[in-house]
Amino acid sequence: MSKHWTRPLGLAFLALAVSPVWAADDDSKIKVKEGQKAPEINLPATQIDAVLPDKKMAKTLDLKDLQGKKNVVLFFYPKALTGGCTVESCGFRDKLDDLAKLDTVVIGISTDTVDKQKEFTDKEKLTFPLLADNEMKVTKAFGVVSPKNPKMSGRATFIIDKKGVISKIYETVDPKTHPAEVVKYVKENLAEKK
Repeated sequence: MSKHWTRPLGLAFLALAVSPVWAADDDSKIKVKEGQKAPEINLPATQIDAVLPDKKMAKTLDLKDLQGKKNVVLFFYPKALTGGCTVESCGFRDKLDDLAKLDTVVIGISTDTVDKQKEFTDKEKLTFPLLADNEMKVTKAFGVVSPKNPKMSGRATFIIDKKGVISKIYETVDPKTHPAEVVKYVKENLAEKK
């Protein structure tokens, strides 16, 4: 084979070797799709009884316990007690009644510890569970690791229907307007027709 052919082939193999084949395992890329079953979630959480009144003493929240009963708005946020995360969380707190009328609960999740989530809950008077994914199992399963900090969640929301299927994914979120956007989506797409 001539030198002229080996150089392009060599470059082609080099391009394959350094191409982002790893992207399929990139934990900062959403790994689930609308229409798929949501990955399993069973994590320590605050205020579990806010969405599962019969689980007053529970230390962990299992998403399966809500199947057949409620739609779930699962929103990932980077860090408890920070600006955008507080705005978004308080926005959801203020929309809980609207969502409850639509048979929908809200659950927040970040890589903070459960103690930090309790502190956030108390300070901002949040009235829904916050999941503590400090081992990042769920964050990685959904593909919501922050591209800026691999030890934190990014910001994304998954609306999960009563069958446990992901109905809507929001990969881009404006903390100020997102809670209202979610209420509108649930009202138009998941509200039971009477």
